[in-house]
Amino acid sequence: MNAIYLENGQLFVRSDYEKPQLQPGLARLAVSLAGICSTDLEIVKGYVPGFQGVLGHEFVAVVEAVGSPADADWIGRRVVGTMNIGCGECATCLSTGPEHCLARRALGVHNWDGVFADYALLPVANLLPVPDNVPDEAAVFTEPLAAALRIREQVRVRPSVRTAVVGPGRLGLLVGLMLALDGTHVTMLGRRESSLALPARLGFTTGLVDGFDDNSFDFVVEVTGNDAGFSHALRLVRSLGTLVLKSTFAGQSTLDLTKLVVAEITVIGSRCGPFAPALRLLAQDAVPVRALIDGEYPLSQGLAAFEHAARSGVRKILLRP
Repeated sequence: MNAIYLENGQLFVRSDYEKPQLQPGLARLAVSLAGICSTDLEIVKGYVPGFQGVLGHEFVAVVEAVGSPADADWIGRRVVGTMNIGCGECATCLSTGPEHCLARRALGVHNWDGVFADYALLPVANLLPVPDNVPDEAAVFTEPLAAALRIREQVRVRPSVRTAVVGPGRLGLLVGLMLALDGTHVTMLGRRESSLALPARLGFTTGLVDGFDDNSFDFVVEVTGNDAGFSHALRLVRSLGTLVLKSTFAGQSTLDLTKLVVAEITVIGSRCGPFAPALRLLAQDAVPVRALIDGEYPLSQGLAAFEHAARSGVRKILLRP
């Protein structure tokens, strides 16, 4: 089959990659559409040292085959799937789920081939059916929209608080849209005027991150994917405020953390989120996710797709096997 493969920091489009072999409890998925996210770009830069394999974890697919007869009802169904695969036996897996299992594997990120391929494997337990009224171009956003919704699971965001999202990119816009659903007034902050055009069209108050005074916001979400974004977000959050960190990136942070202590800032790390609520929002057409699509490439042009996705200001680039 065809696959986008990373080895020694180099991407390759391979046409000779072995089609994944079924095992009990797993489903083989014919990938319909996949999305390139910032984590994929950072893995290429070295965010996951020594990564070798197929990238990608945002997708919509059709179940082609299953490894257990009891799962036969899934064959032919259009699905999305969560990316974390735990051991299924430890106290963490049995209580809160696989996201923090010490033996966790992750689709396209850690010890499990991803979805930038014609076919991929996932445990049937990770799959969720896509509502019939949700097109593939919306369903492919399920994973990042769920990541945005994770914030709502972790902290109560009062609609009245002064709220800013630092980084109006792929995930940042979804975070802003999610926070705005309950009436929160969200200010989207970027480094360049050009990055704020789409947020403004979507109805957000926008501004340049350097144009706001220190301590301007009660609640700040950092989604820039770079060290400078951390610094800006910490500068902008007021004393006793809340700072949510969404970025993962290759490299070492040089952030001065003194303010966290002196100003008693609440810091929340936020990662993967719930798929079922994300699918409900997509079925309601409550979040205009397709406005974030900046291009689509066939899998055979994967290198060009990655180059496009890495350009400044570009949001979602899709791959179609």
